[in-house]
Amino acid sequence: MTRTLWGSTIGKKTVMAVSGLIMLGYLVAHMLGNLKIFFGPPEFNGYAHWLRTMGEPILHYEWALWIVRVVLVVAVVLHAVCAYQLSRRDLAARPSKYVHKRARAGYATRTMRWGGIILGLFIVWHILDLTTGTVHPGGFQAGHPYQNVVDTFSTWYGNVIYIAAVLALGLHVQHGFWSAAQTLGVGNATRERVLKGTANLLALALTAGFIAVPVAVMTGVVS
Repeated sequence: MTRTLWGSTIGKKTVMAVSGLIMLGYLVAHMLGNLKIFFGPPEFNGYAHWLRTMGEPILHYEWALWIVRVVLVVAVVLHAVCAYQLSRRDLAARPSKYVHKRARAGYATRTMRWGGIILGLFIVWHILDLTTGTVHPGGFQAGHPYQNVVDTFSTWYGNVIYIAAVLALGLHVQHGFWSAAQTLGVGNATRERVLKGTANLLALALTAGFIAVPVAVMTGVVS
């Protein structure tokens, strides 16, 4: 049963939809956490510390955080693998070019693949910058995430990389949420307008919420 589901096109689309919604839930929580930077170092650093102690005393230090990380890694891998395999199937089903041009898809639809690649590369950079400190500018300070964020967004390239990735994320969410709803059977002709409106709102909120942090550092609101 599991092999049949995984091997079918609808099965892969379902895996993509579910894994995408898991990542979307994380993104919303992550954005809200990021906005705590506007309340100053104690609030933001305290939030980062809580992430490592949540679940205590039932769970040990950082166990809950690692569970979240593992779930996210699994979701990202499944999402990427299914996207690649579906893309290959789509190409195999259309070995020759259409005689007549198809109606142009929306910009978000046409950039989903490249957007996914951009986001994958960004995730690697983001981890090396603010989690391990490997590529962090100005000297990484473990346990001081507020200062680390300020250091990153005090560089032009840190802002360019982050904002470009967030814009790609917005387009990805805009199309992906609506597509996931369709795959899971939530959408129909009556709900289509609501789903598209919700997708646009989510994409706008996430884009604005994430970009607010580097903009605040660049303008001196956060320093």
